[in-house]
Amino acid sequence: MKEMTKLDFNEFHAHPDLKVQCDEAKRCNNCGVPFCQAGTMIAGMASGCPLNNLVPETNSLVAMGNYEEAYKRLTKTHSFPEFTSRVCPALCEHACTCGLHTSPVPTKENERAIIDYAFSHDLVKEPVPPTRTGKTVAVIGSGPAGLAAAQLLNMRGHSVTVYERSDRPGGLLRYGIPNMKLDKRVLDRRIDLMKKAGIEFKCSVNVGKDIKGKEILEKFDRVILCCGASNPRDIKAPGREAKGIYFAVDFLKEVSKKLMDLEYDSDALIDSKDFSFGDLTGKSVVVIGGGDTGNDCVGTSVRLKAANVTQLEMMPKPPVERLESNPWPEWPKVLKTDYGQLNAIEAYGQDPRIFETTVKEFEKDKAGKLTGVKTVKVKSVKDPATGRFTMQEVPGSESVIKADLVLIAAGFLGAESYITEAFGVECNERTCVSTKVNEYKTSADRIFTAGDMHRGQSLVVWAISEGRRAAAAVDESLMGYTNL
Repeated sequence: MKEMTKLDFNEFHAHPDLKVQCDEAKRCNNCGVPFCQAGTMIAGMASGCPLNNLVPETNSLVAMGNYEEAYKRLTKTHSFPEFTSRVCPALCEHACTCGLHTSPVPTKENERAIIDYAFSHDLVKEPVPPTRTGKTVAVIGSGPAGLAAAQLLNMRGHSVTVYERSDRPGGLLRYGIPNMKLDKRVLDRRIDLMKKAGIEFKCSVNVGKDIKGKEILEKFDRVILCCGASNPRDIKAPGREAKGIYFAVDFLKEVSKKLMDLEYDSDALIDSKDFSFGDLTGKSVVVIGGGDTGNDCVGTSVRLKAANVTQLEMMPKPPVERLESNPWPEWPKVLKTDYGQLNAIEAYGQDPRIFETTVKEFEKDKAGKLTGVKTVKVKSVKDPATGRFTMQEVPGSESVIKADLVLIAAGFLGAESYITEAFGVECNERTCVSTKVNEYKTSADRIFTAGDMHRGQSLVVWAISEGRRAAAAVDESLMGYTNL
């Protein structure tokens, strides 16, 4: 591991210069058709903001330096700009008309500038409803979907209680995203405002185990299930029982929890040896999976002084630039080198990713301790009978990677069965909770759903959008109409 820039668990986001933001926002005024705010599906992928943020209008106000009005405009459609401006992959920018021939307008950075200005000038409030409707709603899960639904329903005047099985609220935002990407004090700041506005949070309560679904239904008029796609996909290969193999979500959760318990002392966390997965100093880490969670595992492992990190991705290496078959404003299917990979490149001198590779076997010693990962190359082969492509092993391409720790970041399968069974809701073939298309009411009476539990593993911005729309559906079911 070579000498490198000090890496800690503090946020790495730089604060944008307001003058630069104003100048950049002016470019938005030349747009003819704002694909950025469409939030539509093109070729099976999202193009534009799922929240339908009024991007040109907001950027116009930024261009004039009117951040207070920009904040008011942004929050007409957005619940938590401070979250998405840190973790969103910026679907708005990838659909920006300016991006067709030059760089897109940095809408994500503008959003960050707006919300930072709003908080620093005491503009951010969670409105306390002047009257209550007398209706009660239980939100199960306090991730981005649950928080968004709770926010709007409380604003409407319903009494909202949020249940969270972890010790602190936030769900994915707290325990699925590392602190250097989203500082948990930013999350706590918003939750404190929500509490002051009348929303009740009950943590360390695992609904479906600690309390039955029937009991929840007896206490509340409506229930919204926002438990996420929290069922991790496993790697079923020989040797899976070896000691030293963990799911990525468990790894990231423990690191985040210890950092908070240490009052955000990055040095104390980095030097800590008190982890269930052991001290990473001098150890070889293999991360299986190439998405955001895999990248977070790479960045976290580098910070915990791993000797080296390898990241396995089954899919081929994407092109550096768009192909003709992937035109704008489709989501660009190009190579993305995120902060975790950049950290690894600086630390070890090479990109940690190995593409078109999967696990064939986990190797272990006589004591059952992990020693390595046997991999094999794969390639996409078209079945002449069906026309479908499948991944097949390349004969003779096996190799072994030394590994003291394996982190499985292969995605999530959907909702956990104990919570869906507790409320008797139907699930689809992806084990997500079923509803009619573009609706949020489940098969069970008075029960709604939103977020990853509803649509499958997705982005924070999609979860917020789902939570807001589910809140409107619940409000209409309670009141006969909705103005949310």
